[in-house]
Amino acid sequence: MEHIKTITPEEVQKQLEEGKTLNLIDVREDDEVAEGMIPEAVHIRMGNIPENLDKLDLNSEYIIICRSGGRSGRVCEYLFDQGYNVSNMVGGMLEWEGPLEPKK
Repeated sequence: MEHIKTITPEEVQKQLEEGKTLNLIDVREDDEVAEGMIPEAVHIRMGNIPENLDKLDLNSEYIIICRSGGRSGRVCEYLFDQGYNVSNMVGGMLEWEGPLEPKK
């Protein structure tokens, strides 16, 4: 997975606080995001990523998020192989200290 870029939860939070627009995709399951997700994130379950590729822009950069960084790493591998520009948020939501909101 050395070709997949990584970003830390702290870096994501700092960029959001600076007003940067990030494309965050939370790939956790429904019961996990019900506990709260990053307000700017979009929820697409890991298993639903292939059927949602038409919603993703090949010219955009995406940060993939899960609970600890494992599933998001696998999604990054998949999306990278499809030609997408992706980064894995290492440490996942376990290390996220920023604001949370219930899933919309």
